[in-house]
Amino acid sequence: MAENNHRAGGHNTSSHTATETTPLLFPPRSDTPAIEEVLVDNDGDSTGTDIDPNEFDLMLSRTTSFTAIGIETNPQESSMFRSSRIHHHTKRGSRNSSRVSTRRKSISGSIRSIRETIEDEDEEPKSPFLGGVGVKRFWLIFGGVLLTYTLSSFDSTIMVSSHPVITSYFHASNSASWLSTAFLLTSTSFQPIFGRLSDAMGRKPPYIFSMILFLVSTIWCALAQSMTSFIIARAVCGLGAGGVMSMGSIITSDLIPIEIRGAYQSYLNIVFGIGAASGAALGGAIADHLGWRWEFGVQVPGLILCLIVSCFVIPNDLGLNRGKKTLKEALSVFDYKGSLLLMATITFFILAIVKSRRQYLPLDTPFNPHLYNPHHHRSSPIHHNRILRPQPVMPLSLITHNPRGSLIVGNALGAIVINAVLFNIPLYFQAVLLESPTASGLRLIIPSIAASAIGTLTGFLITWTRNLKTPLVLGVSLYVIGTIGLVAMNRSLPNWAYVLLLIPSSMGQGFQMPGSFMSVLAVSEQGEQAVVTTTLVLWRCMGQVLGVAVSSLIVQNSLVGFLNVNVVGPDKEKVIEAVRSSVQAVAGLEPHYRDQVIDSYAEALKAAYIFALAVSVLSFGITIGVKLPKLGFRK
Repeated sequence: MAENNHRAGGHNTSSHTATETTPLLFPPRSDTPAIEEVLVDNDGDSTGTDIDPNEFDLMLSRTTSFTAIGIETNPQESSMFRSSRIHHHTKRGSRNSSRVSTRRKSISGSIRSIRETIEDEDEEPKSPFLGGVGVKRFWLIFGGVLLTYTLSSFDSTIMVSSHPVITSYFHASNSASWLSTAFLLTSTSFQPIFGRLSDAMGRKPPYIFSMILFLVSTIWCALAQSMTSFIIARAVCGLGAGGVMSMGSIITSDLIPIEIRGAYQSYLNIVFGIGAASGAALGGAIADHLGWRWEFGVQVPGLILCLIVSCFVIPNDLGLNRGKKTLKEALSVFDYKGSLLLMATITFFILAIVKSRRQYLPLDTPFNPHLYNPHHHRSSPIHHNRILRPQPVMPLSLITHNPRGSLIVGNALGAIVINAVLFNIPLYFQAVLLESPTASGLRLIIPSIAASAIGTLTGFLITWTRNLKTPLVLGVSLYVIGTIGLVAMNRSLPNWAYVLLLIPSSMGQGFQMPGSFMSVLAVSEQGEQAVVTTTLVLWRCMGQVLGVAVSSLIVQNSLVGFLNVNVVGPDKEKVIEAVRSSVQAVAGLEPHYRDQVIDSYAEALKAAYIFALAVSVLSFGITIGVKLPKLGFRK
């Protein structure tokens, strides 16, 4: 492989030395036979052949990494990659100062010259990282990225087990969906902005800005005195956390060479899984023993430490390969209007869902049909994207053409399923099984570990088998199996059975999310991979938002109906009002009222899982018909 890669350019290869960013060019320097093969003859003519495009794509596909959204390929630009095999140089002069002469009297003389170059380089300290960053400085930067990743994923899942406690504290249990919806909404809509701005302004300013937002909003959450204030704080927190995670991944890509990046991205995947599992599992325990405000207070010291370190160690010119631009110049090429309109559209759609609850409108007339008149949507974000911006935030062609459209939509449906399941299962444990937030959170540890482990395994399976469709089919099949089990769930099961019923859906997430990411990149041209990635993330995050909002709508509307039917007694209205405002009130009811309320909650949550089952079947139907090539072979 090293020989073929080195000969690919058809140039005078002996006049260039390998750098740490060209892993496939040369074998280890101690491999003398390989060195003899790559040397040119005395006439200076190359004896190699061009790299086959399919072979080139296969080599690129092997440089995969793990991020918060699953498996992604390393940032790729065709012109850079095809020329970097021959022309790429680093900033260190020691590697550029010594070059093998194009003409040698003998192969032994060439080998002697290379060994002398190695000895000269050994006299100076080396760093395997890019951007002129030394080893110690890199680990300060990367350590901060790892910690912010952990805190961001912890914060994103902390509502799973503790939202009943927080909403009960503010006597607003019927507003539970907004705690996660506000976070996911801003995190979804603004992530593309940070990436585009960092290309023009450098990586450091957006990263520091998003970290400050994350820190301030986390303190705000801890000090919030009303439900409205808390929801706004969660929205700002989502903006900061989304920026921190997206910029952390970009900074990692800038500093780590391709040949070793996969290992470091695995570190990111591991800490993300740890943070997500810890947030879901420990959120309830912290709320029980320290108070829910400390769920956010414990994050503050780590964020302050990361902010201080990042201000000093991140290079100011990181990411400025094409020169620094002003904020106005950066926004001039970015579809910020489309992104803002997209956020506004999702916000009002979610608002319509929330306002459709029975306390605002009758259940049989949840929406105003005039809101959905297509003639009233002249200002929709899709319309503006097509007309106004040359670089739209979400190109329509990606959604309307297969297989990418099916992959993106199927992935969004999967996000709806898993979020509908995970958001409502703690409510089942606390309102139906009458468990504490701590106990309900601990039940989520094993499913979280299963999702993270399967997600990591999926990347290796794709690399080994080159089969893209198998993980997708396994994922959607497990969604169906898992939701069927949840629909059949009842109060008489043993404790271990509830954890077992959550594992299939979590495994489905581990198979489908990274599998769809790799698949949509494999069927896209190299120049489209950035916008394809952005679109996939947008739809996935919209699925997360809808999964929480729609399932919460179903639970709240169904709960009102079942309570009115099941609760019988002189204090009926008082009981209904109490249990809708606070889940914790269920345990304190008189025995006959408590059983009636528990049955009502169980039936309402079953309705939400029936919705998740229907969506999982739809995702299965879309995915099973997708035709995908083998990895490394283009259609």
